[in-house]
Amino acid sequence: MLEGLSNSLQKALSKLRAKGKLAEEDVQTAMREVRLALLAADVNVKVVKQFVDRVRERAVGQEVQQSLTPGQQVVKIVYEELTDLMGGAEERVRMAAKPPTVVLLVGLQGAGKTTAAAKLALSFRKHQHRPLLVAADVYRPAAIQQLQVLGKQIDVPVFTLGTDANPVEIARQGREEAIRQGADVLIIDTAGRLHIDEQLMDELSDMKAAVPPDEILLVVDAMTGQDAVHVAESFHQRLQITGVILTKLDGDTRGGAALTVRAATGCPIKFVGLGEKIEPLEVFHPDRLASRILGMGDVLSLIEKAQETFDLEKAKEMEQKLRTAQFTLDDFREQLQQVRNLGPLDQILKMLPGVGRLKALENIQVDEKKFLHIDAIISSMTKEERANPSVMNASRRRRVALGSGVTVREVNQVLNQFEQMQQMMKRLTGGKKLGRRNALAALKSLGGLGDLSSGLNVPQVGTPTGASRRPHRKKKKH
Repeated sequence: MLEGLSNSLQKALSKLRAKGKLAEEDVQTAMREVRLALLAADVNVKVVKQFVDRVRERAVGQEVQQSLTPGQQVVKIVYEELTDLMGGAEERVRMAAKPPTVVLLVGLQGAGKTTAAAKLALSFRKHQHRPLLVAADVYRPAAIQQLQVLGKQIDVPVFTLGTDANPVEIARQGREEAIRQGADVLIIDTAGRLHIDEQLMDELSDMKAAVPPDEILLVVDAMTGQDAVHVAESFHQRLQITGVILTKLDGDTRGGAALTVRAATGCPIKFVGLGEKIEPLEVFHPDRLASRILGMGDVLSLIEKAQETFDLEKAKEMEQKLRTAQFTLDDFREQLQQVRNLGPLDQILKMLPGVGRLKALENIQVDEKKFLHIDAIISSMTKEERANPSVMNASRRRRVALGSGVTVREVNQVLNQFEQMQQMMKRLTGGKKLGRRNALAALKSLGGLGDLSSGLNVPQVGTPTGASRRPHRKKKKH
């Protein structure tokens, strides 16, 4: 997510971090590289100029000159300005004083409105609301069926009058149905077009007049860059949108839309969509995204993910097993599944402060097949073998390899990985500290990957890629 922009900005600012004193020339050089990084990320030219001017003005001022660490102070300024550029603080949906709260989703075709509607409904359900989805897109083939299928998956009712009805009438009757059902949130999925036209805007204006919405959220594809900003401006002029949902943000390596939409329209980004799975939309946190862009991690989001994913009682049970040395391969597999539920391992690691800047993680590649192989290997073992891996002799390992469709070498790697994780947990529960190299090994262990080099390509920490260790020098004889 925003990897290209993140790498460019971190590179531009890395030279300043280590400097004890900063000359104005140092700041000018860094700002030139920041400007180029933002332009390459498809950020609007005017926005780039205003951003760089604000940072430069603060960076050559008293707050940096009088700082003990001027380089880090400039990084802090860039972080604050990035946060401000994207809206400053999170903005939630405005709930109606009298239910239902009406949310009108608008946007062009292909931006992901229908999927975003289902994900938004799931977000409301997660916070104990009762949403109702309204299928008002009567033009796109199978749009209504798609919303009905998604509604069934997330257990949210969908209201529709079919493809022959008028979209404005569908929205009006949908609101009445929400009142009858006692739904407190009404989400209307409207039709899009391949481009902005008067007919589309007139229809949306009529719908807005018939069913006054509390929120008009524009759904835009983050990967379209500046086009997303132009779309936002056009919709805002006609409909006065109250917020933006950025979809496919995890596929956007540049970041132009995320950094420019707020500055161009004045409308906040309220939600972001990540991945193709039907999961709740994530509330957009400008400060957390700015932190991730600058390689400072995002611990708060990681904690929230963990709280949603991990079962507290199971975690306590697992801790007890670790303390009493009863950690089995079944527990190992369960822990691996919980880590997988957090999301892609490479993205999770980058949420940890400082880890994103480790050379060893620059080109990390995770092969999901390796997770499946580990699960198949453990499933092919008997109950006794999973509880006590020490009984795994050569013949048992060959049987497991044959049963799981992998090689004996892969079975050995999983068993070795399990043993390493046991040892690591003993150190942790015993209060011993882990060194930097052992910490990376621990992170790899949590992913259940270890030495499966084809699945996780991580160079050894402390040794530059392609370089050999310094040869041992013989002591001179005196």
